[in-house]
Amino acid sequence: MSQGLPSEPRFYELGGLLAAYASADFMFQDTADIAGPGLASYLRIAARDPARAVTAVRQIDELLSFGLFSEEIADDVENIPHIVPPMGTSVEDCLRIARDHLNRFLEDPSRVPQMNPQNTWEWIERFPELSQLLGAYFHRDFSYIYDSRDEALDEYVSQSKPEERAQAAQEITEILTMVPSDEELDTATTALGLDLLPPKGMSLRQWLELIRQRIRPRTRK
Repeated sequence: MSQGLPSEPRFYELGGLLAAYASADFMFQDTADIAGPGLASYLRIAARDPARAVTAVRQIDELLSFGLFSEEIADDVENIPHIVPPMGTSVEDCLRIARDHLNRFLEDPSRVPQMNPQNTWEWIERFPELSQLLGAYFHRDFSYIYDSRDEALDEYVSQSKPEERAQAAQEITEILTMVPSDEELDTATTALGLDLLPPKGMSLRQWLELIRQRIRPRTRK
């Protein structure tokens, strides 16, 4: 008898929302009128896929209906990031404020001001396949696994699907367009998991352009 695929965690999208807070000093910094850095990051990502915010609201409501310390959901709550509320408030109070912001966002997602990602969580959410490429193949232990950058890239090409390579190539195009300065590009790629210098005599921008050419799926004639 074959086993079914594992189900997603009960509060998977709420976990993503709280991970955005975790990337912004593990603090709820929202007021009733203004979204703090963590929530603002989440809203910028959700503006690209508002259905995520719908799910987050539903999961916040579900958690609040049980109560944060309910034994029935204790294991599920244990697996989501634990964020610190301001003194004098509870986590539940903060989640209600976040839910109000999410509901207002859903009335008109286009009102969210767009800017470049502001923390590690947001960079990874914005460029997930590029994060997979850089973080899994060009990390700090690179030299223990591969003899060269080309070998690592060849392995990525051989182990990834064409649609994944196409997405990574597109994400490289996008990040090179949206990040004009070399300093910010270094910050962005570090957040995405890169822990390796470009080949000698090549800038990071040039190396990413070369990677894009190497991984882009070829169209068969």
